[in-house]
Parts: sequence; C-alpha cells; structure tokens
Amino acid sequence: MAKAHYPHPILAREGWPFIIVTVVASLLITCMFGAWSLPFWLITAFVVQFFRDPARETPNDANAITSPADGRIVVIEKTQDPYRQCEALKISVFMNVFNVHSNRAPIEGTVERVEYFAGSFVNADLDKASLENERNAVLMKTDSGRDITFVQVAGLVARRILCYTKVGDHLYRGQRYGFIRFGSRVDLYLPVDAQAQVTIGEKVSASTTILAHLPAQNAD
Repeated sequence: MAKAHYPHPILAREGWPFIIVTVVASLLITCMFGAWSLPFWLITAFVVQFFRDPARETPNDANAITSPADGRIVVIEKTQDPYRQCEALKISVFMNVFNVHSNRAPIEGTVERVEYFAGSFVNADLDKASLENERNAVLMKTDSGRDITFVQVAGLVARRILCYTKVGDHLYRGQRYGFIRFGSRVDLYLPVDAQAQVTIGEKVSASTTILAHLPAQNAD
C-alpha cells in the first residue's frame, strides 16, 4: 500500500457551510434552552461525520481497480455500458448517509469525456437509479489503454452531484474527483475481462479496497 499526497482537509470544504450553520444554531439554542439543545448537537455531530474526508492508502498494483467510494457492493453483473454502448462488467457501490461521500479515481488514466444527466431521485439502492436518477459519468482511458466508465448517481436524499474533473485531465488512483451530498451510489463499467474481487453485500473503502483486476491487454 502507498499513501499518496492528499491535499484536502479532514472535513470536506463542501460541508463547511453546513457545519458552520449547525454549530452556530446549536450554540444559540444551548444559550436559550440549555439541555433541550441536545437534539441539535446530535444533528451537528451527524453533519460533521458526514463531511469527513480522510486520506487513504492505495495498493501498489497497476492493474487494480479500487473502489471510488465507501459503501456496500449492490451490483456485480455483465451488462451494457450505456455511455460507451458496449458490453461491460458493472460493479456498483451504494453509499448510505454514514459513509464518506468523497469520490476518488479508481485507477490512473486520462479523462476522455464527462457527461451530466438530469434525472429523478429514486432510492440509489435500486437498479433503476443507474439510468433514471441525476448522474454524472466520467469516461476514462487507463494508462494501460483500457476503457472504463465511472458514474456518480444521486440518491433519494442526495440532490447535489459535484464533479471537479474535465476532459484531458490525468487522474491518479485515489485522487479526489467529486463529492455527492447525503446518500447515493457510484457505478463502474469495466471491460468484460475484468476479474471481480468483491461480492454482493461486501463493505468497501474508497481507494483501499480492490474491486477488480484489469488485464492490461484486451482478451483475444
């Protein structure tokens, strides 16, 4: 494992306005109502933990696809990559409100396309969320020449997808490229010869857990 430089604060900047508001509100209510302010401090604690963004170690394996998010594996299947119109191995990670919601590149490569789609906000744990919900797809060419797609999908509560990468950017494994607020999922579409290393229901950690191994060359 290698720990790459992670130039981000332990509490994500995306959460600072929410944290400041809840802390100030809790302090004011404490001054006015004393112990009755406890529920507001619990809300504050929840907001603080939601926006944590710790540095992570990454595996020293050039062919490893690491998880782009913390959460639980909800899909492993061969299907169509709707963004490339080709067969793919799909692996989906569902994030609940207690997971870290910082999204990180699963492998090193160059961004070829970034596509945003407006949509609905059904429960991100459902399969139909992949095609119906608000989402943002990043299409990458890995350094070994393989095509992969990773898609941020909004959830039932999440109404704000943030993506900071653009066409031409070269991302390293574990690099922070986006954030989703309050519950969501990330779908990965990998070449069909990718070998899954996780199982349905397994809990995974962004940048640390290997989801699949990706051969450097296309299978004959």
